[in-house]
Amino acid sequence: MNAQSSSPVAWPRADRRWPTAVVPFLLGLFLSTPVLAADLALVKALQLLDARVVPPAERESFANQVRDQQRRAIRDANERSSAAWQQIKTLDDWERFRTQELAALKRSLGAWPDQPSEIRTRVASTFNGDGFAIENLLFETRPGWWVTANLYRPAKQRESMPGILICHAHHTPKEHGELQDMGMTWARAGCIVLVMDQVGHGERRQHPFAMASDFDKPYRVGHADYSFRYDSEIQLSLVGESLVGWMSWDMVRGVDLLLARPGIDPKRLILLGAVAGGGDPVAVTGALDQRFAAVVPFNFGGPQPETRYPLPDDAETWFNYAGSGSWESTRNLRDSAAYGFLPWVIVGGIAPRRLVYAHEFNWDEPRDPVWKRLQIIFGFYSRQDFITFTHGRGAVTGSSPQDTHCTHIGKTHRARIHEAFRSWFGIEATPETEFSARLPADRLRCWTPELKVELKPKSLSTMTTELADQFAALRLRERETNPATGVQWRKLQQRWAELLRIKSDDPLAIVQVVPFDSPAGVRAEAVVLTSSSGNRTPVLLIKPTALKAGQAVVVAICSQGKSRLLKECAHDIAELLEGGTAVCLVDPRGIGESKLGDSHGRRSSATSMSSTALMLGTPFPGQQLRDVRLVLSWLRQQPDLKGRQFALWGESLAPPNPATSLFRQPRDDDGALPAPSEPQAPLLALLAGLFEEDVTAIYTVGNLTSWRSLLADYLVLTASDGLVPGALTSGDITDLMEPFCSGRRVRVEAAVDGWNRWVPNTPKRDGPKKWFDAVSIP
Repeated sequence: MNAQSSSPVAWPRADRRWPTAVVPFLLGLFLSTPVLAADLALVKALQLLDARVVPPAERESFANQVRDQQRRAIRDANERSSAAWQQIKTLDDWERFRTQELAALKRSLGAWPDQPSEIRTRVASTFNGDGFAIENLLFETRPGWWVTANLYRPAKQRESMPGILICHAHHTPKEHGELQDMGMTWARAGCIVLVMDQVGHGERRQHPFAMASDFDKPYRVGHADYSFRYDSEIQLSLVGESLVGWMSWDMVRGVDLLLARPGIDPKRLILLGAVAGGGDPVAVTGALDQRFAAVVPFNFGGPQPETRYPLPDDAETWFNYAGSGSWESTRNLRDSAAYGFLPWVIVGGIAPRRLVYAHEFNWDEPRDPVWKRLQIIFGFYSRQDFITFTHGRGAVTGSSPQDTHCTHIGKTHRARIHEAFRSWFGIEATPETEFSARLPADRLRCWTPELKVELKPKSLSTMTTELADQFAALRLRERETNPATGVQWRKLQQRWAELLRIKSDDPLAIVQVVPFDSPAGVRAEAVVLTSSSGNRTPVLLIKPTALKAGQAVVVAICSQGKSRLLKECAHDIAELLEGGTAVCLVDPRGIGESKLGDSHGRRSSATSMSSTALMLGTPFPGQQLRDVRLVLSWLRQQPDLKGRQFALWGESLAPPNPATSLFRQPRDDDGALPAPSEPQAPLLALLAGLFEEDVTAIYTVGNLTSWRSLLADYLVLTASDGLVPGALTSGDITDLMEPFCSGRRVRVEAAVDGWNRWVPNTPKRDGPKKWFDAVSIP
């Protein structure tokens, strides 16, 4: 998928299901066949069945079950964090707590590489200005992974120079005027200033939309890099990494670059993070890299631009220290709420080094509970002089001159920063002496055709694919060392238990039987299963009038919910029932009756809630798997089903994208993009089969052909709530299909790739009964 014109041909996908309009045609065609007529009568009855199980009076609250659970969990995380803070009375208390939390933070970022003693660098060009010079340079932070940067330095080298690294906002890359002003001003004041393009921005963008002319319709050019952060995070997370982790590592190597410069003062290294996405990775990097003598993270740690102003009097208990999830992964850090490294802890971890606590707009100093904690932390070190603040005026919602919007770090915000730098480091710059002689962006570009040929920079797609290949090679060696299927199955279970955060059982606590009218010829039972943690799962169990002896129970999960499955796949269900098979329709949390929303795009509620789930420590598929396993345990206790085995049916009804879809377009509008795949149910069927030994057959429709296919290009089209961070470190989807248990078989039909296109070498949909009959379920 490196270019749309050269993408593999996507064969048109066959009709995958039996639309209601087909039924009258079939009825006329086969009217002379009594069995099929009966089949069609049952099909129609099933299609007309209301599959909702939750009683009407409870449906509204049940629909918000996931959101309410997450709100309670975030509140609990805040309370745990505040309780931990209340126990901190001394410097030793704080340092034990800080060490523990920062270690958890570092683990969450992914694996930082070994730090080479030297750093490969190329200077593309140099511009000599009035009292300063700019080097347009490239430096390598991982093999083949090059960072583009502007290095501002004094026109004449000085004996001892502070080093300043600036992380830009998500608005624009390194060439923006505010960044130039800071680089020139501080270089003229005797500093070396490094302004890098962050991962996916500027000359490091992974997509082709750099100018308005790059697309034939209007789009927000300045937001293109920002929007595609979503795709970069998905690709990195699949190989066990994170976008904020890669940003942080680039900055760590940026420090190495500064320290390699003659005359740099290693005791005067400063890190600044701009508003709107620059402060997040800067706070993380500043807390972890002790070489920085001062850190200035904007809009991170305490009240955000969106937080109400002024704060309430009870802000200490009212404030949401943890935050909540969204598609912007650098703001809502994975595992942060589960393990306690909330933003205030990360910013506090900068102490006893110097800190400028920075806010873009109005700031309620007297009521800010994080500011109070930071002052106490610095007080433990008797370094109250090492903490200060800067802030603007107005609000993010305002548009008057009194609202201090800026692109990176505005002149208003820099005034107190100059004051702090002068006091701490002897940097003589003031608002009055600031210098501005802004250059056109093309004068600050680093890549040349010759350098691209020489250095062979790799894309993020290539980098993540190579990591996936390394993990695949490791797993292959494991199998060659010990080929026993039982051993490999147990290892795969262990790895997936870790990825899914399966720590303990959540046993069944309450079975709520719901009155339900059965269609003619079958028996339907509706129940809501409540686990010991309070999660509720609606289940519709449909049995034939006569169960076939020894026949497995089919447990069916649909990404779009059991109601859609019943209507669109009624023919398949009718076939199973008439063959003497019981069919159990399940809505795990976030699906069907408690669905996360009607879409799965970047800005959808599904994406936000799956992100919150990662903050809380358990990926959404891990929580859903718990629900499916709870249903299986309940089914095992049913008197007429005891001793039976299970067949799992995971179906996605999301249509694939035609090969002619316009994939090459900006991410401005989720609705304009081709649709993402929704493979949650097929994945759940495979995962349940991995952990449950009495599963004899699995049938999936609409699953991803591989997670590796999501790495093939800059655009990812799949539901993020169906993904598990680190999945490719344990293998790929095909590894979940291995027949580890004797007699188990897996059938994959109508699989799709990373752009949600049908994969031609997978069978088209043919229905579950043929497969379940073919594998001779006992």
